[in-house]
Amino acid sequence: MGVVTKRSSMTFFSDPTSHYSHRVRIVLAEKGVTVDVVNVDPDNPPAELADLNPYNALPTLVDRDLVLYEPNIMMEYLDERFPHPPLLPVYPVARANSRLMIHRIQKDWCGLVDQILSQPNAKASEVARKELRESLLATAPLFGEMPFFLSEEFTIVDCSIAPILWRLPSLGIELNDKQAKPLHKYMESIFEREGFKASLSDLEEDIRS
Repeated sequence: MGVVTKRSSMTFFSDPTSHYSHRVRIVLAEKGVTVDVVNVDPDNPPAELADLNPYNALPTLVDRDLVLYEPNIMMEYLDERFPHPPLLPVYPVARANSRLMIHRIQKDWCGLVDQILSQPNAKASEVARKELRESLLATAPLFGEMPFFLSEEFTIVDCSIAPILWRLPSLGIELNDKQAKPLHKYMESIFEREGFKASLSDLEEDIRS
């Protein structure tokens, strides 16, 4: 094992195309955290990453002696480390519901996104594309119930959903159905947030250009 260089500031090793890295970058931007974002090619990671992260994986967050390499843990850590503005509800029941919703996003949507991106032209990816589209349409009415997803305030649930919705064009998913109207309104609102705009890598900006 090599010698790990200690950093005086927070460093975020990020895949500039990954929705998992993107969700953490949204939290960092919403919090206004001073952070050194290191964009990494996942196929050619720096040697330092293997010294920091036993899985040599992205994203990886380094805050002095602390190294985190699971995006949902990173988001909660950042919310506790920088409490304003809060991105998790104050009350235990609401916090638990937020965590459960993130788990459902992970189980129901993230795996499908990963399947499509890994082999976009494969038959299995076409099935995943159809399943994701149908799931989003089925969920669309929920996006119109409150200003944010099932919340009056912007939360880490929105941070987890937004990167997926931003990538829909690159996933080959169009939502032109009338029932998708609340979802489109939600996307317009989220994508106009200063924090969301600041979170985008150059490659992510190109996705919708």
